[in-house]
Amino acid sequence: MAELQVIARYTITEGREGELLELLPQLAKASRSEPGNLAFDIYRELDNPRGVVLLERYASREAFLAHRETPHFKELVLERIVPLLDSRRVEQYEAPEWAAVPAASPRAEV
Repeated sequence: MAELQVIARYTITEGREGELLELLPQLAKASRSEPGNLAFDIYRELDNPRGVVLLERYASREAFLAHRETPHFKELVLERIVPLLDSRRVEQYEAPEWAAVPAASPRAEV
Protein backbone atom coordinates (compact mmCIF):
# COMPACT_ATOMS: atom_id res chain seq x y z
CA MET A 1 0.00 0.00 0.00
CA ALA A 2 1.37 3.42 -0.94
CA GLU A 3 2.07 6.08 1.60
CA LEU A 4 0.27 9.40 1.28
CA GLN A 5 1.99 12.78 1.06
CA VAL A 6 -0.24 15.70 2.04
CA ILE A 7 0.63 19.34 1.34
CA ALA A 8 -1.57 21.88 3.09
CA ARG A 9 -1.05 25.47 1.92
CA TYR A 10 -2.35 28.21 4.19
CA THR A 11 -2.61 31.96 3.68
CA ILE A 12 -3.04 33.58 7.09
CA THR A 13 -5.45 36.48 7.45
CA GLU A 14 -3.44 39.68 7.86
CA GLY A 15 -2.90 40.51 11.50
CA ARG A 16 -3.63 36.94 12.68
CA GLU A 17 -0.15 35.50 12.07
CA GLY A 18 0.79 35.34 15.77
CA GLU A 19 -2.37 33.49 16.73
CA LEU A 20 -1.91 30.90 14.01
CA LEU A 21 1.79 30.40 14.63
CA GLU A 22 1.03 29.54 18.27
CA LEU A 23 -1.44 26.82 17.23
CA LEU A 24 0.66 25.06 14.57
CA PRO A 25 3.22 23.48 16.94
CA GLN A 26 0.33 22.05 18.98
CA LEU A 27 -1.12 20.53 15.82
CA ALA A 28 2.25 19.11 14.76
CA LYS A 29 2.88 17.51 18.16
CA ALA A 30 -0.57 15.93 18.32
CA SER A 31 -0.43 14.73 14.71
CA ARG A 32 3.03 13.19 15.12
CA SER A 33 1.66 11.05 17.96
CA GLU A 34 -0.85 9.34 15.65
CA PRO A 35 0.10 5.75 14.76
CA GLY A 36 -0.34 6.35 11.00
CA ASN A 37 1.60 9.63 10.86
CA LEU A 38 5.12 9.32 9.49
CA ALA A 39 6.05 13.03 9.39
CA PHE A 40 4.55 16.44 10.04
CA ASP A 41 6.61 19.54 9.24
CA ILE A 42 5.72 23.23 9.11
CA TYR A 43 7.36 25.83 6.86
CA ARG A 44 6.82 29.55 6.31
CA GLU A 45 7.17 31.10 2.88
CA LEU A 46 10.31 33.17 2.45
CA ASP A 47 8.71 36.02 0.51
CA ASN A 48 5.25 35.94 2.06
CA PRO A 49 4.98 36.22 5.87
CA ARG A 50 1.33 35.12 5.62
CA GLY A 51 2.15 31.92 3.74
CA VAL A 52 2.58 28.59 5.53
CA VAL A 53 2.89 25.06 4.20
CA LEU A 54 2.40 21.84 6.15
CA LEU A 55 4.10 18.74 4.78
CA GLU A 56 2.45 15.65 6.21
CA ARG A 57 3.22 12.00 5.47
CA TYR A 58 0.87 9.16 6.37
CA ALA A 59 1.27 5.40 6.16
CA SER A 60 -1.84 5.20 3.97
CA ARG A 61 -4.87 7.12 2.80
CA GLU A 62 -6.81 5.44 5.62
CA ALA A 63 -4.33 6.84 8.16
CA PHE A 64 -4.96 10.33 6.79
CA LEU A 65 -8.72 9.83 7.01
CA ALA A 66 -8.26 8.72 10.63
CA HIS A 67 -6.20 11.88 11.26
CA ARG A 68 -9.13 14.01 10.08
CA GLU A 69 -11.39 12.31 12.65
CA THR A 70 -9.16 13.00 15.66
CA PRO A 71 -10.24 15.47 18.34
CA HIS A 72 -7.11 17.59 17.76
CA PHE A 73 -7.87 17.93 14.03
CA LYS A 74 -11.46 18.93 14.68
CA GLU A 75 -10.64 21.30 17.56
CA LEU A 76 -7.39 22.83 16.32
CA VAL A 77 -7.79 22.82 12.55
CA LEU A 78 -11.51 23.16 11.96
CA GLU A 79 -12.48 25.26 14.97
CA ARG A 80 -9.37 27.40 15.60
CA ILE A 81 -7.02 27.44 12.60
CA VAL A 82 -9.39 27.66 9.62
CA PRO A 83 -11.07 30.84 10.95
CA LEU A 84 -7.62 32.53 10.93
CA LEU A 85 -7.03 31.83 7.22
CA ASP A 86 -7.78 33.70 4.02
CA SER A 87 -7.26 30.48 2.08
CA ARG A 88 -6.50 26.79 2.61
CA ARG A 89 -5.61 24.24 -0.02
CA VAL A 90 -4.98 20.59 0.81
CA GLU A 91 -3.25 18.45 -1.82
CA GLN A 92 -2.85 14.67 -1.64
CA TYR A 93 -0.21 12.64 -3.47
CA GLU A 94 0.41 8.92 -3.61
CA ALA A 95 3.95 8.16 -2.50
CA PRO A 96 4.78 4.78 -4.05
CA GLU A 97 7.72 2.76 -2.75
CA TRP A 98 9.72 3.24 -5.93
CA ALA A 99 9.65 7.01 -5.39
CA ALA A 100 11.15 6.89 -1.90
CA VAL A 101 14.51 8.57 -1.56
CA PRO A 102 16.99 6.60 0.53
CA ALA A 103 18.33 8.32 3.63
CA ALA A 104 21.43 10.37 2.95
CA SER A 105 24.68 8.74 3.91
CA PRO A 106 26.96 10.68 6.22
CA ARG A 107 29.41 12.94 4.43
CA ALA A 108 33.02 11.97 4.62
CA GLU A 109 35.12 14.64 6.28
CA VAL A 110 38.05 15.86 4.25
